[in-house]
Amino acid sequence: MSETRVRRSRSGGGAARRAERTAVSVETERYIDRNIPLYEFLDEATLEIIEYNAETVLEEIGVNFVDSPEALDRWRSVGATIEGERVRVPRGLARELCKTAPSKFVQHARNPERNVEIGGKTLVTAPVYGPPFVRDRDGGRRYATLADFQKFVKLGYMSKYLHHSGGTVCEPTDVQSISAIWICFWHIWSIAINLSWDL
Repeated sequence: MSETRVRRSRSGGGAARRAERTAVSVETERYIDRNIPLYEFLDEATLEIIEYNAETVLEEIGVNFVDSPEALDRWRSVGATIEGERVRVPRGLARELCKTAPSKFVQHARNPERNVEIGGKTLVTAPVYGPPFVRDRDGGRRYATLADFQKFVKLGYMSKYLHHSGGTVCEPTDVQSISAIWICFWHIWSIAINLSWDL
């Protein structure tokens, strides 16, 4: 009877060791702490012109929030002018609202070792967002497909130097646009959960 128990534990241990050897393990690098000063590309006068013109657009033209009554209520509560679905932001309000945002925050991962700090002196890398074209050795430059999207998501997860998935890493054109959003989300989610790296 004791021999049977020993055999069972040994076979279970072997299966566990095999599973550990064959499991996908992705090595990642920690986000980057910048220890050099920021380089200012624009002088203060140019920044003031950009901000002035941006505020003019927000105040005079506004932004539509389609089918979003909650967003309209939030804008109304902070002093924006609401006309139908159009929100006009009085000059100075956007700057005041920006002051309420934290200078940095932690974006929590399921695995705490992969948490990233956004803002401050940290640099978090992610793939590019949404190009309509891809290029490969066989097909050259062409419109992206869902298969391309799947490959880019897998490659992004396999890279130890990318800290974030990036969202829509290319725009698949072989599915309808509304469906594409949900299909892309599903693929990112399933790859993240199942770690199925079938490249």
